[in-house]
Amino acid sequence: MIKLTWLSHASWYIETKSMRILLDPFFTDNPAAQVSADDFADCTHVLVSHGHFDHVGDVAPVAAKSGAQIITNFEIAQWFQEKHDLSNVLGMNIGGQIDLPDGTLKMVPAIHSSMLPDGSNGGSPAGFVLKLGDRSVYFACDTAFFSDMRWYAKSVDIVVLPIGDLYTMGIRDSLEAIKIIEPKIALPTHYGTWPPIEQNAAHWAAAVRAETDAMGIALEVGETFEV
Repeated sequence: MIKLTWLSHASWYIETKSMRILLDPFFTDNPAAQVSADDFADCTHVLVSHGHFDHVGDVAPVAAKSGAQIITNFEIAQWFQEKHDLSNVLGMNIGGQIDLPDGTLKMVPAIHSSMLPDGSNGGSPAGFVLKLGDRSVYFACDTAFFSDMRWYAKSVDIVVLPIGDLYTMGIRDSLEAIKIIEPKIALPTHYGTWPPIEQNAAHWAAAVRAETDAMGIALEVGETFEV
């Protein structure tokens, strides 16, 4: 069983048998957020895809309150240790894989940028492939479309792709990504927070169903999908 809850923007809450994982928590300065860092005291892991403010914004308060392990690239891991005095931090890099209590996590490429809010080096941006029991999920995170997605995420059960355009791939490119990945289910992310990345997610979901073999599902903020 995997429960995926969209918390707005690019923030997700992933619940499994024994894990409560937050991806890129960004609530405090997020006009679309309906939760705060205080709501995740039971969090076990925090995944950070890259260094931009809208992805690291609430990592430190969540980790400090919950004791969750931060998993990110090596440079961002060092930054949280040095700037926020957090010790439960695991730094890895593209291509690396780790074991988790309920499965595995692989850090895969993303085409983006990654400077941290104070100008520090944010290392290489990343996506994540989670294999949890008999289910697999690919969080592409902030990225352009690139053809190697099919090698890292071919036939996953669920793919989560940005559709906001401007800073990441948009709707058309996300459809091309779905065609080469061939997931069972596709969910959109990184849209709707501010006018520059506003998108009609219902139209996106309809296009997914019409143009690919995947089931396109557009969650409302705070809505959960279980597989």
